[in-house]
Amino acid sequence: MSGGAGAGLPAPLGLLAELTHRCPLACPYCSNPLALEGRAGELDTAEWARVFAEAAALGVLQLHLSGGEPASRRDLADITAAAHAAGLYTNLITSTIGVTPARLEALRDAGLDHVQISIQDSLPESADHIAGYDGAHAHKLATARTATRLGLALTINAVVHRANIARLPELVALAAGLGAGRVEVAHAQYYGWALRNRAALMPTRAQVTTATAALADLRARYEGRLVIDAVVPDYYARRPKPCMGGWGRRSLNVTPSGRVLPCHAAETIPGLTFWSVREHSLAEIWARSPAFAAFRGTDWMQEPCRSCDRREIDFGGCRCQALAIAGDAAATDPACALSPLHATMLDLAAAAAAGEPPPYAYRGRQPKILERSQQT
Repeated sequence: MSGGAGAGLPAPLGLLAELTHRCPLACPYCSNPLALEGRAGELDTAEWARVFAEAAALGVLQLHLSGGEPASRRDLADITAAAHAAGLYTNLITSTIGVTPARLEALRDAGLDHVQISIQDSLPESADHIAGYDGAHAHKLATARTATRLGLALTINAVVHRANIARLPELVALAAGLGAGRVEVAHAQYYGWALRNRAALMPTRAQVTTATAALADLRARYEGRLVIDAVVPDYYARRPKPCMGGWGRRSLNVTPSGRVLPCHAAETIPGLTFWSVREHSLAEIWARSPAFAAFRGTDWMQEPCRSCDRREIDFGGCRCQALAIAGDAAATDPACALSPLHATMLDLAAAAAAGEPPPYAYRGRQPKILERSQQT
């Protein structure tokens, strides 16, 4: 036990701070909730500073400043300084829109340690189309170069799907050329907005097989120069991944208005009660929040998870995915071959990947991009 959280309860290692849901991009796989929080309800600078201090006391080591686009906050430098003062290793997760060289330098001077930039594709036109924003790709590359020039650690995040998975080697080469120390190959996760775009995003099994083989070659080629993190996409997996390292075991997610979630998509699960940092301390939420207790540990599990020898390795997989496919957040993640719905998941993947992909459904507005045919 650590940080007063409760006997036998491990301390969380990471905190994802969603500073705002405002974002200039319109990515079709956006992981933010369908109902975005408004600017009026956002935590202010002082509230975030208190949350960071409580997080450090609880045992958190890494802080991820996220959104939406965190650069939409005019007080981002003050928020970063508060995180640094709390002793947290601070990572900015950004689309780079709104991040100028001068602003990035100010963030570094405020204590920023690391920058994580999403790259939608290696081809500029396709990348801008996916992001729904003309010129975004060029701005991302320029900001990545500025980050390394300023001595900031750099991670490139590449969300892969049908439109870009064939260019995985080019995406990794781009990350290496930008001076990144790490590239995260993150397959689209099909809940929230991405679920609406599943037919447009789902790769074929052949594409996934080719990409998996390419990853092995890429890791050997870049060994010692670039860390490449990737997992098999859930819809083509045989074993589920331990979502967030296990529900309520390693991390917390604070929404713009202060609700604390065990994972960023947890609000898709009906019936959960999420406590707010405006009403409870972070330690109290970590130890006693009903939402964190709901699927923590193994007692909640159904069969076959309850008697599985992997129950404390993958912790039943993703609760949000179980809800999306099985209709029951307590069911075995259908990504697991032992789930009675595993074949259903494979059929869903095959059906979604069949034929020509439909146009993207962008989030609630016209994207800032000229109309053009979708890249495949």
